Amino acid sequence: MSTKTKRTYNLSAKAVAHVKELAGRIGSASSQDGVVELAIERLYRDVRDQEEAALWARAATDPEFRAEMQAIAISYGDPESWPS
Repeated sequence: MSTKTKRTYNLSAKAVAHVKELAGRIGSASSQDGVVELAIERLYRDVRDQEEAALWARAATDPEFRAEMQAIAISYGDPESWPS
């Protein structure tokens, strides 16, 4: 039983041309489906990483979070270098 699901999406002619071109290049995915899967996975990771970076940036300005991290650093005996 296949773990793939057939879907139909409306893409611009330019996007379709890029997918076809990438599928034919050495070092890229071996099929058009593979190119699309790689692109989706990369975009998913990029969005997730941006969201995580935003959370860490907010945490860095949160006094309660900073106090908790300082307490943890002290308990590990390294209050000067962690968290940086």
